[in-house]
Amino acid sequence: MGQVGPAIAAPERVGSVQEAMDELAKVHGVVGAIGGAYVDGRPVGKGSAGSRLLDGEGGRIPADARFRIGSQTKEMVATVVLQLVEEGRLGVDDKLADLLPVVARKDLVERAGDITVRQMLRHTSGIPDWYAAEPNPDGSEGEISFDVFDFTTRYRPLDLVKWSRARPRTGEPGERFSYSNTNYTLLGMVIERLTGRSLAAELHDRLFAPLKMTRTYLPEKPPEGIRGPHGHGYYPDARGRLRDVDRFNASLGGAAGGVVSTAHDVSAFKRAFTQGRLLPPELQRVLTDRLPQTPPPPPGGGGGGGLCGGKLQGQVIGGSTAGYVTMTFASADGRRQFAMSATLSVKDISEPGRAMMKAVESVFCPSSSANPAGA
Repeated sequence: MGQVGPAIAAPERVGSVQEAMDELAKVHGVVGAIGGAYVDGRPVGKGSAGSRLLDGEGGRIPADARFRIGSQTKEMVATVVLQLVEEGRLGVDDKLADLLPVVARKDLVERAGDITVRQMLRHTSGIPDWYAAEPNPDGSEGEISFDVFDFTTRYRPLDLVKWSRARPRTGEPGERFSYSNTNYTLLGMVIERLTGRSLAAELHDRLFAPLKMTRTYLPEKPPEGIRGPHGHGYYPDARGRLRDVDRFNASLGGAAGGVVSTAHDVSAFKRAFTQGRLLPPELQRVLTDRLPQTPPPPPGGGGGGGLCGGKLQGQVIGGSTAGYVTMTFASADGRRQFAMSATLSVKDISEPGRAMMKAVESVFCPSSSANPAGA
């Protein structure tokens, strides 16, 4: 996740979103791509390229289709946690062991009595990542703890936390940044324990409904898929065969990365968050003073360095797992957003990620010969 920079006036011209998606779909490993750009809440372009299914099958993905937003979910979950702080239901320096006694009682999180909400929000808790691949004895990357192609087994959040317990801590509480999905799995549990309601219900009532994110939801039960026509992602199995991973196991997403949304709805959230309409300034700074980096890091810049030769400052936030990568750019003044999703047929997301950054540049930093009308 990039840092939010100062609000600097941005170029008025807007390039073609459709052309940007056409270029993105040409990248090796991209099956389909969709995106939508907004200025002051007004759509200024949308586009779709590639296909819904592999090998050009299924027609184009509808430009307003739903997609999994991955780790962009974390900022939404963090917002709900801090709204609960504003309501006095917990504090940012409350200890994990007090908020979730079960993790201390069952020794599921080492140093649970020292780890704070603030540290989990900022990924400085030192809690290892349940999603990360376990290293092999020779130091090379091993296998992740779950089967990517198991769409039906229902894992409890505590099961995911337990997977991380055998792994070494990444540092002392508050010592340094180390990205870990476990932090947000635990924060989702905290939300549910404090409210007595599901995380899906809290996200809906606090964010999705008030912001009119009418096509956004958090799947809760495997093998719940994405509602409506949408793009399918693919992932190679142990034999190298590409397999459809459209029904990614919902119980492996949750607070760490489970939300399904659209370009319009993600942009509505980012606009409200950036403009300070969801949290008071002192609580928003808990996130913006040191933003957690969400995978993939913005390849090729676009965070603190700004776009358009530094004239457009903002934040890039991304998310990915088997079969897809998503990215949203939001300008620091809250006026401009550009959300994209690409379905994939490769493991390595670096090339699609770089192409997404180029797409942002082509839309919000068009050349003097670009069409100012958008697409």
